[in-house]
Amino acid sequence: MKAFVVGGYKDPLEFAAVAEPVVAEREVLVEVEAAGLNPLDEKIRRGEFRQILPYKPPFVLGHDLAGTVVAVGSKVRGFQPGDEVYARAADHRIGAFAERIAVAEADLARKPTSVSMGEAASLPLVALTAWQALVERGRLRAGQQVLIHAGAGGVGSIAIQLAKHLGATVATTASAPNAEFVRELGADVVVDYRTQDFEQALGGVDLVLDSLGGANLEKSLRILRPGGKAIGIAGPPDAAFAREIGAGTALRLATSALSAGIRRRARKLGVTYEFLFMHASGDQLRELTALIDSGAIRPIVGKTVPFDQIPAALGALGHGGIRGKTVAVKV
Repeated sequence: MKAFVVGGYKDPLEFAAVAEPVVAEREVLVEVEAAGLNPLDEKIRRGEFRQILPYKPPFVLGHDLAGTVVAVGSKVRGFQPGDEVYARAADHRIGAFAERIAVAEADLARKPTSVSMGEAASLPLVALTAWQALVERGRLRAGQQVLIHAGAGGVGSIAIQLAKHLGATVATTASAPNAEFVRELGADVVVDYRTQDFEQALGGVDLVLDSLGGANLEKSLRILRPGGKAIGIAGPPDAAFAREIGAGTALRLATSALSAGIRRRARKLGVTYEFLFMHASGDQLRELTALIDSGAIRPIVGKTVPFDQIPAALGALGHGGIRGKTVAVKV
Protein backbone atom coordinates (compact mmCIF):
# COMPACT_ATOMS: atom_id res chain seq x y z
CA MET A 1 0.00 0.00 0.00
CA LYS A 2 1.00 3.66 -0.25
CA ALA A 3 1.60 6.01 2.69
CA PHE A 4 3.33 9.24 3.70
CA VAL A 5 6.57 8.21 5.34
CA VAL A 6 9.11 10.01 7.52
CA GLY A 7 12.39 8.68 6.14
CA GLY A 8 14.44 10.62 8.67
CA TYR A 9 13.76 13.33 11.21
CA LYS A 10 13.43 16.75 9.51
CA ASP A 11 13.24 15.13 6.07
CA PRO A 12 10.24 15.94 3.85
CA LEU A 13 7.38 13.46 3.87
CA GLU A 14 7.69 10.86 1.13
CA PHE A 15 4.75 9.15 -0.59
CA ALA A 16 6.05 5.60 -0.77
CA ALA A 17 5.07 1.95 -0.89
CA VAL A 18 5.06 0.32 2.54
CA ALA A 19 4.11 -3.07 3.92
CA GLU A 20 0.48 -3.77 4.74
CA PRO A 21 -0.30 -3.37 8.46
CA VAL A 22 -0.06 -6.53 10.54
CA VAL A 23 -3.35 -6.92 12.42
CA ALA A 24 -2.93 -8.33 15.93
CA GLU A 25 -5.66 -10.34 17.64
CA ARG A 26 -7.15 -7.28 19.36
CA GLU A 27 -6.69 -4.86 16.46
CA VAL A 28 -8.95 -3.62 13.69
CA LEU A 29 -7.84 -2.92 10.12
CA VAL A 30 -9.35 0.32 8.86
CA GLU A 31 -9.49 1.64 5.29
CA VAL A 32 -8.63 5.30 5.86
CA GLU A 33 -11.03 7.69 4.14
CA ALA A 34 -10.01 10.91 5.89
CA ALA A 35 -7.23 12.03 8.22
CA GLY A 36 -6.99 15.01 10.54
CA LEU A 37 -3.81 17.10 10.46
CA ASN A 38 -2.29 18.23 13.75
CA PRO A 39 0.70 20.34 14.80
CA LEU A 40 1.82 17.21 16.68
CA ASP A 41 2.36 15.44 13.34
CA GLU A 42 4.70 18.16 12.14
CA LYS A 43 6.54 18.33 15.47
CA ILE A 44 7.15 14.59 15.39
CA ARG A 45 8.43 14.82 11.80
CA ARG A 46 10.87 17.53 12.87
CA GLY A 47 12.07 15.43 15.81
CA GLU A 48 10.87 17.83 18.50
CA PHE A 49 9.47 14.97 20.61
CA ARG A 50 12.14 12.38 19.92
CA GLN A 51 13.37 12.44 23.56
CA ILE A 52 9.95 11.69 25.05
CA LEU A 53 8.20 10.03 22.11
CA PRO A 54 10.84 8.38 19.96
CA TYR A 55 10.11 6.80 16.58
CA LYS A 56 12.64 4.90 14.51
CA PRO A 57 12.56 6.11 10.90
CA PRO A 58 11.20 5.16 8.49
CA PHE A 59 7.68 5.37 9.90
CA VAL A 60 4.23 6.39 8.66
CA LEU A 61 2.91 9.66 10.10
CA GLY A 62 -0.62 10.60 11.13
CA HIS A 63 -2.68 10.37 14.34
CA ASP A 64 -6.32 11.14 13.42
CA LEU A 65 -8.42 8.98 11.11
CA ALA A 66 -11.90 8.08 10.00
CA GLY A 67 -12.76 5.20 7.73
CA THR A 68 -14.33 1.79 7.29
CA VAL A 69 -13.40 -1.49 8.97
CA VAL A 70 -12.11 -4.07 6.47
CA ALA A 71 -10.90 -6.80 8.85
CA VAL A 72 -10.70 -7.57 12.56
CA GLY A 73 -8.35 -9.57 14.77
CA SER A 74 -9.38 -12.94 16.17
CA LYS A 75 -10.29 -11.55 19.62
CA VAL A 76 -12.10 -8.39 18.49
CA ARG A 77 -15.77 -8.44 19.49
CA GLY A 78 -16.91 -4.83 19.19
CA PHE A 79 -16.39 -4.20 15.47
CA GLN A 80 -16.95 -5.95 12.18
CA PRO A 81 -16.16 -5.26 8.52
CA GLY A 82 -18.26 -2.44 7.14
CA ASP A 83 -18.42 -0.43 10.39
CA GLU A 84 -17.66 3.28 9.99
CA VAL A 85 -15.18 4.27 12.70
CA TYR A 86 -12.82 6.98 13.89
CA ALA A 87 -9.85 7.13 16.23
CA ARG A 88 -6.73 8.83 17.44
CA ALA A 89 -4.14 6.11 16.89
CA ALA A 90 -2.11 5.38 20.00
CA ASP A 91 1.46 6.59 20.42
CA HIS A 92 3.91 4.26 18.67
CA ARG A 93 0.98 2.88 16.62
CA ILE A 94 0.40 5.96 14.46
CA GLY A 95 0.14 5.83 10.68
CA ALA A 96 -3.11 7.48 9.58
CA PHE A 97 -1.56 9.06 6.48
CA ALA A 98 -1.90 5.78 4.63
CA GLU A 99 -4.38 3.66 2.71
CA ARG A 100 -4.95 1.42 5.73
CA ILE A 101 -4.03 1.32 9.41
CA ALA A 102 -4.32 -1.25 12.19
CA VAL A 103 -5.86 0.31 15.31
CA ALA A 104 -6.27 -1.25 18.75
CA GLU A 105 -9.91 -2.06 19.43
CA ALA A 106 -9.61 -0.15 22.73
CA ASP A 107 -8.72 3.07 20.85
CA LEU A 108 -11.50 2.89 18.26
CA ALA A 109 -15.11 4.10 18.26
CA ARG A 110 -17.95 4.13 15.77
CA LYS A 111 -18.12 7.35 13.78
CA PRO A 112 -20.84 9.81 14.81
CA THR A 113 -23.74 9.29 12.41
CA SER A 114 -24.44 13.01 12.14
CA VAL A 115 -21.11 14.02 10.58
CA SER A 116 -19.10 13.24 7.46
CA MET A 117 -15.91 11.20 7.35
CA GLY A 118 -13.89 14.40 7.03
CA GLU A 119 -15.60 15.98 10.01
CA ALA A 120 -15.12 12.81 12.05
CA ALA A 121 -11.41 12.74 11.22
CA SER A 122 -11.04 16.28 12.54
CA LEU A 123 -12.16 15.31 16.02
CA PRO A 124 -10.24 12.58 17.86
CA LEU A 125 -7.03 14.28 19.00
CA VAL A 126 -8.56 17.68 19.78
CA ALA A 127 -11.77 16.33 21.29
CA LEU A 128 -9.89 13.85 23.49
CA THR A 129 -7.53 16.63 24.56
CA ALA A 130 -10.49 18.81 25.56
CA TRP A 131 -12.17 15.92 27.40
CA GLN A 132 -9.04 14.91 29.28
CA ALA A 133 -8.25 18.51 30.25
CA LEU A 134 -11.74 19.60 31.30
CA VAL A 135 -13.36 16.37 32.50
CA GLU A 136 -10.62 13.89 33.43
CA ARG A 137 -8.05 16.30 34.88
CA GLY A 138 -9.94 19.54 35.48
CA ARG A 139 -13.21 18.01 36.77
CA LEU A 140 -14.96 21.11 35.51
CA ARG A 141 -18.41 21.59 37.05
CA ALA A 142 -21.45 23.73 36.39
CA GLY A 143 -21.03 27.23 37.76
CA GLN A 144 -17.24 27.26 37.54
CA GLN A 145 -15.24 29.64 35.35
CA VAL A 146 -12.76 28.37 32.79
CA LEU A 147 -10.34 30.19 30.51
CA ILE A 148 -9.59 28.45 27.23
CA HIS A 149 -6.75 30.01 25.29
CA ALA A 150 -6.78 30.15 21.47
CA GLY A 151 -10.51 29.53 21.27
CA ALA A 152 -10.67 29.52 17.47
CA GLY A 153 -8.06 26.77 17.15
CA GLY A 154 -8.47 23.02 16.94
CA VAL A 155 -8.49 22.24 20.66
CA GLY A 156 -10.01 25.55 21.72
CA SER A 157 -13.04 25.35 19.42
CA ILE A 158 -14.02 21.95 20.84
CA ALA A 159 -13.10 22.82 24.43
CA ILE A 160 -15.38 25.87 24.41
CA GLN A 161 -18.33 23.75 23.35
CA LEU A 162 -17.57 21.02 25.90
CA ALA A 163 -17.11 23.51 28.75
CA LYS A 164 -20.41 25.20 27.88
CA HIS A 165 -22.13 21.81 27.83
CA LEU A 166 -20.74 21.15 31.31
CA GLY A 167 -22.36 24.37 32.54
CA ALA A 168 -19.24 26.48 33.02
CA THR A 169 -18.79 30.18 32.35
CA VAL A 170 -16.37 30.23 29.45
CA ALA A 171 -13.74 32.87 28.73
CA THR A 172 -11.41 32.61 25.77
CA THR A 173 -8.68 34.49 23.96
CA ALA A 174 -9.07 35.12 20.24
CA SER A 175 -8.41 37.78 17.61
CA ALA A 176 -11.10 40.36 16.90
CA PRO A 177 -12.10 38.73 13.56
CA ASN A 178 -12.78 35.48 15.45
CA ALA A 179 -14.69 37.05 18.34
CA GLU A 180 -18.18 36.38 16.98
CA PHE A 181 -17.17 32.88 15.90
CA VAL A 182 -16.08 31.84 19.41
CA ARG A 183 -19.18 33.46 20.92
CA GLU A 184 -21.29 31.28 18.62
CA LEU A 185 -19.42 28.26 20.00
CA GLY A 186 -20.44 29.28 23.53
CA ALA A 187 -17.82 31.70 24.85
CA ASP A 188 -19.26 34.14 27.40
CA VAL A 189 -16.20 36.39 27.57
CA VAL A 190 -13.83 37.02 24.66
CA VAL A 191 -10.47 38.72 25.20
CA ASP A 192 -8.76 40.08 22.07
CA TYR A 193 -5.21 38.89 22.63
CA ARG A 194 -3.89 41.52 20.20
CA THR A 195 -5.26 44.54 22.05
CA GLN A 196 -6.16 43.32 25.54
CA ASP A 197 -4.30 41.77 28.46
CA PHE A 198 -6.28 38.78 29.70
CA GLU A 199 -4.59 39.12 33.10
CA GLN A 200 -6.24 42.51 33.50
CA ALA A 201 -9.60 41.37 32.16
CA LEU A 202 -10.04 38.16 34.16
CA GLY A 203 -9.67 36.90 37.71
CA GLY A 204 -10.91 34.22 40.09
CA VAL A 205 -10.80 31.58 37.36
CA ASP A 206 -11.20 27.94 38.43
CA LEU A 207 -9.44 26.29 35.49
CA VAL A 208 -7.21 27.36 32.61
CA LEU A 209 -6.52 25.30 29.50
CA ASP A 210 -3.28 26.70 28.10
CA SER A 211 -2.10 25.76 24.63
CA LEU A 212 0.67 28.36 24.30
CA GLY A 213 3.08 27.90 27.21
CA GLY A 214 5.84 30.32 28.18
CA ALA A 215 4.83 33.75 29.45
CA ASN A 216 1.20 33.01 28.62
CA LEU A 217 1.20 30.10 31.07
CA GLU A 218 2.82 32.17 33.82
CA LYS A 219 0.17 34.89 33.44
CA SER A 220 -2.52 32.22 33.47
CA LEU A 221 -1.42 31.12 36.94
CA ARG A 222 -2.00 34.61 38.27
CA ILE A 223 -5.67 34.77 37.25
CA LEU A 224 -6.58 31.53 39.02
CA ARG A 225 -8.49 31.54 42.29
CA PRO A 226 -6.68 29.92 45.25
CA GLY A 227 -6.83 26.19 44.65
CA GLY A 228 -7.35 26.67 40.92
CA LYS A 229 -5.55 24.67 38.26
CA ALA A 230 -3.77 25.38 34.99
CA ILE A 231 -3.47 22.52 32.52
CA GLY A 232 -0.84 23.02 29.86
CA ILE A 233 -0.73 21.13 26.57
CA ALA A 234 2.28 23.01 25.18
CA GLY A 235 4.55 22.27 28.13
CA PRO A 236 6.71 22.24 30.03
CA PRO A 237 6.32 18.50 30.73
CA ASP A 238 6.48 17.37 34.34
CA ALA A 239 7.66 14.28 36.22
CA ALA A 240 4.13 12.87 36.38
CA PHE A 241 4.05 12.80 32.59
CA ALA A 242 7.43 11.06 32.50
CA ARG A 243 6.10 8.38 34.84
CA GLU A 244 2.99 7.94 32.68
CA ILE A 245 5.08 7.13 29.62
CA GLY A 246 7.40 4.84 31.57
CA ALA A 247 10.46 7.06 31.16
CA GLY A 248 13.73 6.17 32.81
CA THR A 249 15.25 8.00 35.75
CA ALA A 250 17.26 10.42 33.63
CA LEU A 251 14.23 11.58 31.63
CA ARG A 252 12.09 11.84 34.78
CA LEU A 253 14.71 14.08 36.34
CA ALA A 254 15.00 16.15 33.16
CA THR A 255 11.25 16.74 32.85
CA SER A 256 11.03 17.58 36.53
CA ALA A 257 13.74 20.19 36.06
CA LEU A 258 11.99 21.64 33.00
CA SER A 259 8.80 22.30 34.95
CA ALA A 260 10.38 23.13 38.31
CA GLY A 261 10.11 26.89 37.83
CA ILE A 262 6.45 26.96 36.81
CA ARG A 263 5.48 24.49 39.53
CA ARG A 264 7.29 26.60 42.13
CA ARG A 265 5.49 29.75 41.01
CA ALA A 266 2.19 27.90 41.10
CA ARG A 267 2.79 26.77 44.69
CA LYS A 268 3.55 30.32 45.78
CA LEU A 269 0.23 31.43 44.32
CA GLY A 270 -1.67 28.58 45.96
CA VAL A 271 -2.58 26.99 42.61
CA THR A 272 -1.43 23.93 40.66
CA TYR A 273 0.01 23.22 37.22
CA GLU A 274 -0.29 19.96 35.30
CA PHE A 275 1.06 19.01 31.89
CA LEU A 276 -1.27 17.03 29.64
CA PHE A 277 -0.14 14.90 26.74
CA MET A 278 -3.40 13.36 25.61
CA HIS A 279 -3.83 9.63 25.23
CA ALA A 280 -5.94 7.53 22.88
CA SER A 281 -9.23 6.24 24.28
CA GLY A 282 -12.12 4.57 22.51
CA ASP A 283 -14.25 4.82 25.66
CA GLN A 284 -13.87 8.60 25.82
CA LEU A 285 -14.52 8.88 22.08
CA ARG A 286 -17.83 7.08 22.61
CA GLU A 287 -18.76 9.65 25.27
CA LEU A 288 -17.90 12.39 22.79
CA THR A 289 -19.80 10.68 19.99
CA ALA A 290 -23.00 10.95 22.02
CA LEU A 291 -22.41 14.69 22.50
CA ILE A 292 -21.71 15.16 18.80
CA ASP A 293 -24.81 13.29 17.66
CA SER A 294 -26.93 15.20 20.20
CA GLY A 295 -25.69 18.52 18.78
CA ALA A 296 -23.86 19.60 21.94
CA ILE A 297 -20.53 19.59 20.07
CA ARG A 298 -19.99 20.17 16.37
CA PRO A 299 -16.75 19.59 14.47
CA ILE A 300 -14.97 22.67 13.16
CA VAL A 301 -13.22 22.02 9.84
CA GLY A 302 -11.53 25.15 8.57
CA LYS A 303 -9.81 23.61 5.57
CA THR A 304 -10.15 20.42 3.54
CA VAL A 305 -7.44 19.20 1.16
CA PRO A 306 -6.96 16.11 -1.03
CA PHE A 307 -4.91 13.34 0.55
CA ASP A 308 -1.98 13.94 -1.80
CA GLN A 309 -1.58 17.48 -0.43
CA ILE A 310 -0.86 16.37 3.14
CA PRO A 311 2.82 17.49 3.17
CA ALA A 312 2.04 21.04 2.04
CA ALA A 313 -0.99 21.29 4.33
CA LEU A 314 1.07 20.15 7.33
CA GLY A 315 3.69 22.77 6.60
CA ALA A 316 1.00 25.45 6.43
CA LEU A 317 -0.32 24.68 9.93
CA GLY A 318 2.42 26.79 11.48
CA HIS A 319 1.18 29.90 9.67
CA GLY A 320 -2.15 29.86 11.52
CA GLY A 321 -5.23 31.60 10.19
CA ILE A 322 -7.41 28.47 10.10
CA ARG A 323 -10.41 28.05 12.36
CA GLY A 324 -10.59 24.58 13.85
CA LYS A 325 -8.86 21.79 11.96
CA THR A 326 -7.39 20.96 8.57
CA VAL A 327 -8.51 17.60 7.17
CA ALA A 328 -7.24 15.51 4.27
CA VAL A 329 -9.80 13.39 2.43
CA LYS A 330 -9.41 10.77 -0.25
CA VAL A 331 -11.07 11.66 -3.55
